[in-house]
Amino acid sequence: MLTIFVLVILFFSVVIHEIAHGSVALHLGDPTAKNAGRLTLNPIKHIDLFGTIILPIMLLIFTQGRGPIIGWAKPVPINPFNFRDQKWGSLKVGVAGSAMNFLVAIIFGLSARLLPLPESLMTLFSIVVLYNFAWGIFNLFPVPPFDGSHVLFALIPARFDQIKLFLHKYSLFIIILFIFWGLQWLFAAAAALSSLVIGRPFIF
Repeated sequence: MLTIFVLVILFFSVVIHEIAHGSVALHLGDPTAKNAGRLTLNPIKHIDLFGTIILPIMLLIFTQGRGPIIGWAKPVPINPFNFRDQKWGSLKVGVAGSAMNFLVAIIFGLSARLLPLPESLMTLFSIVVLYNFAWGIFNLFPVPPFDGSHVLFALIPARFDQIKLFLHKYSLFIIILFIFWGLQWLFAAAAALSSLVIGRPFIF
């Protein structure tokens, strides 16, 4: 039952992440995500065959149900040429998803800290906090197609275009390495942030 809850929380964490991207893009003048019907909590609209279904199941099998589990939803379509802010529009849209996950984590974390919740509900709130921190951090990984690459590319000068080309060329290889050898470090960082917000040690 707990594993099912983790998968549900993970999925809706990535859904609100994508909705945040599309909403900020709409605010900046790009209605592409809205016109595609992606500014919705309807989960069917956001399912990515590999990121939403295959990868989480593979990680469950490989870790024998102990995790960590990560995945992603289908990215919302965005046309940066529609942005009113051409200089920083991509950066704003890029950070919006992780910012939303961090906000959800903080809200649930402070609720767990300040409200007299039963232990079972405290556990569920803690999972929400952990996975939203983890998903927010994961997406700031500065490799395409993750959001961190949009932030990095918006900040680094044009003379560093070779870095962009390198990251685009080897992104899949880097991501695979990170999934198999970096997830434990990612979840350790998320657990540390969760402990800080909830106010008690988070054992992961």
